[in-house]
Amino acid sequence: MAHDHAHSHSEDHGHSEDHGHSHDHGHDHDHSHSHSHGLGGHHHHGPVDTGDWRYAVGLIVNLAFVAVEFGAGVISGSTALMADAGHNLSDVLGLAMAGGAAWLARRTAVAAKTYGYGKATILAALFNALLLIFACGAIVFEAIRRLNEPAHVASTTVMIVAGIGFVLNLGTALLFLKDQHKDLNVRGAYLHMMADAGVSIGVVIAGAAILFTGWTIIDPLVSLLIVAVIMIGTWGLLKDSVNLALDAAPRGVDVTAIRTALLALPGVTAVHDLHVWGLSTTDTALTAHLVHDRPDADALLIEAQTLARKRFEISHTTLQLESGVLPDCPDC
Repeated sequence: MAHDHAHSHSEDHGHSEDHGHSHDHGHDHDHSHSHSHGLGGHHHHGPVDTGDWRYAVGLIVNLAFVAVEFGAGVISGSTALMADAGHNLSDVLGLAMAGGAAWLARRTAVAAKTYGYGKATILAALFNALLLIFACGAIVFEAIRRLNEPAHVASTTVMIVAGIGFVLNLGTALLFLKDQHKDLNVRGAYLHMMADAGVSIGVVIAGAAILFTGWTIIDPLVSLLIVAVIMIGTWGLLKDSVNLALDAAPRGVDVTAIRTALLALPGVTAVHDLHVWGLSTTDTALTAHLVHDRPDADALLIEAQTLARKRFEISHTTLQLESGVLPDCPDC
């Protein structure tokens, strides 16, 4: 459900008052601020219902598995299982951050935080990408060490525990599958769990190969291959989260197309100070100054807001209308 709050004040500078303040300087300003909660714009989709239950289920299941896996590693003497338990623990931390950020994003804005806590989802996505990179680095370090110092692998135990881990991680990842292209924060959680599922199935395959061939070198080689696959997916997450943290336009939002569409509105002669950025991993904001020659400024505001919301799915718009040419004013 969407609802818009728009207000405008016009300075027509002819000592007449119409919904605002009047002064005589030869141009007018109409300011409109629109919030449309429920039609947010990352990847041109509505915001995700990031129910806490998904994160809670993922946390409980995976934290329990980390304890079981580490215990199995100690009992079997498998450093591979203990190392994978450490990697899984980093993913539990990633899920905790993603879930915490989703909860923060739903909190009401306060006086000191007028945009609310939506940015927490962007920061969580960024930290999740960095955690994945760190986990990959740890796997590479261990794999290289095992290439130089081959170690005995308890193949059967490794296969059983890793198989259980694959089922649990894949099941958790599927909880986030539907929304992973709509919300970067959800995508971070999804990639974490898919990375774990990939590592687990790789360990199962490596364990089976070692069981039948006795070649312990297979284990670190498979680990390096898995790292390469994880890094391919993580790169896109890192790039998108850094861009959003720097207030760049979200991926899938064409700023040039927005400028062209605003210029095409009847009576609009120029568009300047156009800015588009992500308020969160699902909500996009826009500010712009529109120079126009129309007498019906209120109608133009409605047209521009509707265009931004319906065509580009931008949930927060702040527009300033200007009639005539403004003098040079770098601070305006």
